[in-house]
Amino acid sequence: MTECTSLQFVSPFAFEAMQKVDVVRLASLSDPELRLLLPCLVRMALCAPADQSQSWAQDKKLILRLLSGVEAVNSIVALLSVDFHALEQDASKEQQLRHKLGGGSGESILVSQLQHGLTLEFEHSDSPRRLRLVLSELLAIMNKVSESSGEFFFKSSELFESPVYLEEAADVLCILQAELPSLLPIVDVAEALLHVKNGAWFLCLLVANVPDSFNEVCRGLIKNGERQDEESLGGRRRTDALRFLCKMNPSQALKVRGMVVEECHLPGLGVALTLDHTKTESCEDGVSDLVCFVSGLLLGTNAKVRTWFGTFIRNGQQRKKETSSSVLWQMRRQLLLELMGILPTVRSTRIVEEADMEMEPNVSVYSGLKEEHVVKASALLRLYCALMGIAGLKPTEEEAEQLLQLMTSRPPATPAGVRFVSLSFCMLLAFSTLVSTPEQEQLMVVWLSWMIKEEAYFESTSGVSASFGEMLLLVAMYFHSNQLSAIIDLVCSTLGMKIVIKPSSLSRMKTIFTQEIFTEQVVTAHAVRVPVTSSLSANITGFLPIHCIYQLLRSRSFTKHKVSIKDWIYRQLCETSTPLHPQLLPLIDVYINSILTPASKSNPEATNQPVTEQEILNIFQEVIGGDNVRLNQHFSITAQLLVLYYILSYEEALLANTKTLGLHSALLRLLATNYPHLCIVDDWICEEEITGTDALLRRMLLTNNAKNHSPKQLQQAFSAVPVSHTQVMQIIEHLTLLSASELIPYAEALTSNMNQLLDSGVPRRILQTVNKLWMVLNTVMPRRLWVMTVNALQPSIKFVRQQKYTQNDLMIDPLIVLRCDRRVHRCPPLMDITLHMLNGYLLASKAYLSAHLKETAEQDRPSQNNTMGLVGQTDAPEVTREELKNALLAAQDSAAVQILLEICLPTEEEKAKGANTDSLLRNIQSVITTSLPNKETEEGEDNLLCNLREVQCLICCLLHQMYIADPNIAKLVHFQGYPCELLPLTVAGIPSMHICLDFIPELIAQPELEKQIFAIQLLSHLCIQYALPKSLSVARLAVNVMGTLLTVLTQAKRYAFFMPTLPSLVSFCRAFPPLYEDIMSLLIQIGQVCASDVATQTRDIDPIITRLQQVKEKPSGWSQICKDPSYKNGSRDTGSMDPDVQLCHCIESTIIEIINMSVSGI
Repeated sequence: MTECTSLQFVSPFAFEAMQKVDVVRLASLSDPELRLLLPCLVRMALCAPADQSQSWAQDKKLILRLLSGVEAVNSIVALLSVDFHALEQDASKEQQLRHKLGGGSGESILVSQLQHGLTLEFEHSDSPRRLRLVLSELLAIMNKVSESSGEFFFKSSELFESPVYLEEAADVLCILQAELPSLLPIVDVAEALLHVKNGAWFLCLLVANVPDSFNEVCRGLIKNGERQDEESLGGRRRTDALRFLCKMNPSQALKVRGMVVEECHLPGLGVALTLDHTKTESCEDGVSDLVCFVSGLLLGTNAKVRTWFGTFIRNGQQRKKETSSSVLWQMRRQLLLELMGILPTVRSTRIVEEADMEMEPNVSVYSGLKEEHVVKASALLRLYCALMGIAGLKPTEEEAEQLLQLMTSRPPATPAGVRFVSLSFCMLLAFSTLVSTPEQEQLMVVWLSWMIKEEAYFESTSGVSASFGEMLLLVAMYFHSNQLSAIIDLVCSTLGMKIVIKPSSLSRMKTIFTQEIFTEQVVTAHAVRVPVTSSLSANITGFLPIHCIYQLLRSRSFTKHKVSIKDWIYRQLCETSTPLHPQLLPLIDVYINSILTPASKSNPEATNQPVTEQEILNIFQEVIGGDNVRLNQHFSITAQLLVLYYILSYEEALLANTKTLGLHSALLRLLATNYPHLCIVDDWICEEEITGTDALLRRMLLTNNAKNHSPKQLQQAFSAVPVSHTQVMQIIEHLTLLSASELIPYAEALTSNMNQLLDSGVPRRILQTVNKLWMVLNTVMPRRLWVMTVNALQPSIKFVRQQKYTQNDLMIDPLIVLRCDRRVHRCPPLMDITLHMLNGYLLASKAYLSAHLKETAEQDRPSQNNTMGLVGQTDAPEVTREELKNALLAAQDSAAVQILLEICLPTEEEKAKGANTDSLLRNIQSVITTSLPNKETEEGEDNLLCNLREVQCLICCLLHQMYIADPNIAKLVHFQGYPCELLPLTVAGIPSMHICLDFIPELIAQPELEKQIFAIQLLSHLCIQYALPKSLSVARLAVNVMGTLLTVLTQAKRYAFFMPTLPSLVSFCRAFPPLYEDIMSLLIQIGQVCASDVATQTRDIDPIITRLQQVKEKPSGWSQICKDPSYKNGSRDTGSMDPDVQLCHCIESTIIEIINMSVSGI
């Protein structure tokens, strides 16, 4: 707003006098200054005050005396005499009219038709008409602002532009706002004044006459302002207006700047206010407010503020011509002046000498940075790093030159000087573009050489353990090992900001470091000479020699250049204290690795030397030094523990390296991975029995006659089995004395005649001996033996040629093993062999499919890539293939389990003989229940001595192993379901069935009624077998689910669900008596629901319900009735075919059984 520069603004002195109502100060003002404040002073003198004190009465007299000599007071008094109520009503009507007309300039209620221009009308009008003219013009501008949708416009208005009537117009404006605050909110008026000429001047006068509104006006203007103020005319006018306001009230300038940052609007205003404040403050040696403010914006934790201000910097640079009026240009100029102000220019002939006279003798450099300027210089460096790295500032040639001079200056040896050198070095790495000419590059090399030379002096003088020498060494090592990302992390960590550094920008610095300053050999030799850190602990931060040694050990530089590092590490371990430095343990580990592992295979002797035994003893004997020097020195417990850690880690690493030399572990690992069916633990245990002492003793009894039996004789003996068993028995008994390798010739005859052993009448001893011989052969020829056995046990069908399976067939389909002669299912010794082969082929199938997947993956990949056509989707088929393999294996395992469970079911013949699948469970219960007659117990035991029982035990043992190996198989099988007759057998015979408690809630939640019934029946058996708290919670869930299903099931489904599940409630009560109440309530509810559905049989059902209620209320009174044989034997009338009637009778029987169980338990 350059148009306002010629106008007189309210001075800070006058504004403060108005703010505090200091009449003495107001009296000292000149007439022009006082003229600007007349509207407020006149209102103050004429209006009735709220303060009725004597002091204010005196001040009011002084104000009246002050105003008595001013001619303009009369016109303001006339303005105050107008009927403002009528004026407000007319203004409201005009606003409504403007809204109706769409904001057009139609007829005005406030102002009738103008005969002349607005300025002449204002001059010739009286006070009321002047008020109406200004109000009409102001409302028109405010309406246009509200309709502009944020787009800035400039309104030309004679009333606000004529220099002759500016003061009178300002008087009218101030009076209008003061008398009509609801119609003219001061924030809206301030917003409208930005759109007219001299708006900033009018705004300052308005705020000066209402000084309490300063913060409100400033916050409103900032909140409505642009995010980037220098990009538009409106933003620049808003910024200028706020700057004029802050010049009028400088004490609130920093508060307004805080509003700018809070709203993230008008960044140029924030910088401009800071520049204004910097010019007035006196801070020659300290860090200026500008540096602190901009650093806080870019390096603060608020990412939104950082992005906002970074955008301001970037947009400011994009403008083609950055004039001196630009706030960004002024900020850069001020920062450059501050930078140059701390750089004394000197001639340095010593630098020329250090550069080997390669530089011209008249080169002027900056050196000798004053101690009082070091902190300010560090702050300026970090600020420029933030401006360039975060905000994207591109330095000019002048800025780059001055920055390089500052970075290569030489501070005093103080902690702040060490920090400054570290920052300068990291800034050189981060912004290598600052070095553009050969002269600047040479200046940088000389400065780096000075750093290396003066590093020890700085460390000794400043008292800082972590000096910049370690950082130099560490960066050199990173350059040698090409760890550019580590250098970038180091630079960002030192500068304290995350900036983007391209690895390619470090190429020139890498060349300088690796070829001119720090060759790898120089780095290694220098690292050993670096003194250890005294009393090293976690309290010492920064980059230390230990970091450098660690990196050199990792890159094997010491062994490559044959430099001994053992003494340095030993001395550093001795110089340690608590808390433990985090780099010590990694250092010891990498040192041990460099001792035991050569740097390269071509040079196996390229290893570091270990710490000697005497040196280790010295730590614990409190002796240090050579053979001739013995000093009593107490080592810290930290040093002793670290050496102990070194000893134990060294021994462990040594053993690990020794183990890798053995072939057994490597072979065993490969065998277990690729041939899991050959690594069955049962086979290994069996092999130990075969090769143990007992087998040796048996071979000592081996006679010459036994050795003379040939495979042909064994074949002939098997041919005579239908007639006589003696010869076969004699031969195979003698064969048990042979070793496994000696039995190999008999394998063919032994396996091919196994089907003859399935005939009835074959002695059990023959079968058991054949099983024993087969297990011995299994230790030396498992795969061939399995194929021969599977082919031999195939069912013999007339007129059908038996298929000869191969090893590959059986690995692809392991279920072929179970397609054997059905008589095998009731021959325990041969069934044991079958189950052993099934387990082996299931494992072999898994390995086969995994290997097949890997083999075909590379072949299928090109075709998949061609068919997919989209980049990024080539991995999807591989995932699908893996999932298909896993699904196939799961289906294969579950099918095997289901077949084995079917084998456990008794055949029709066995059922006719009285065999039962729950024999195992009944045997357990017979041991627990001692009240059963002895005769029944004996019958139960006799019933267990059968082939079915033995086969069931063998199958349960295999299923237990499969469930333990993969619990998902158990879940899959039980979700598939199997005959409920097998539940007593599986729960009692498979010890791992308790894992079903984990997924029974999920099984109960399935929508199929059959799965829910199966889950409840399974749970009833598990509760008896495993009466655990977990079983109780699942059982309670099952009872609740049954209660819920009672309310939603239809009559047919209710009958189908509750008839098989009601007996399970008895088991719940037997296992968990606390469930008695819930179960009895459930049974009563089921009975009531059934009774309500049988309206025609109410007389038959009601007595049952009555009895059920009595049972629930007085169960003890029914104990005698329950002993009635009619209740026990179920001889009550159940002839009704109605499902609800049958269900009611089942409920009654269930309750009676529960009561009998509870009474007998008591």
